[in-house]
Amino acid sequence: MSVDRAYQYLFLSALIVLGILIGIVLIRSIIGPRITDRILCINMIGTLVICSIAILAIRQDEDYLMDISLIYAMISFLSVLILASVYIHKRGPAPGGGEETEDEDKENSEEDSHG
Repeated sequence: MSVDRAYQYLFLSALIVLGILIGIVLIRSIIGPRITDRILCINMIGTLVICSIAILAIRQDEDYLMDISLIYAMISFLSVLILASVYIHKRGPAPGGGEETEDEDKENSEEDSHG
């Protein structure tokens, strides 16, 4: 067995393992009870796909696949940021911390003056 053949088996087995892990994370994202679990799973799937594309680039000896993996990394990062910001706006500021808005300041001052 040559070294090149051993590397091909190594890359193939790594791709199979990454494919299995993507399936497991996808199931976890469907089962996940909270939205934070789902956002984390999306981030993990993106990372696993980036690793898979990088391994394919080495295995197939195609340099353009590395560029695709970098572009996919940027898109994945932006999608997680957008999902997290939507979730934060939907949920509101953290209790006990964070800044209050002007409306909340008015409501708090009205409650203090009435009560």
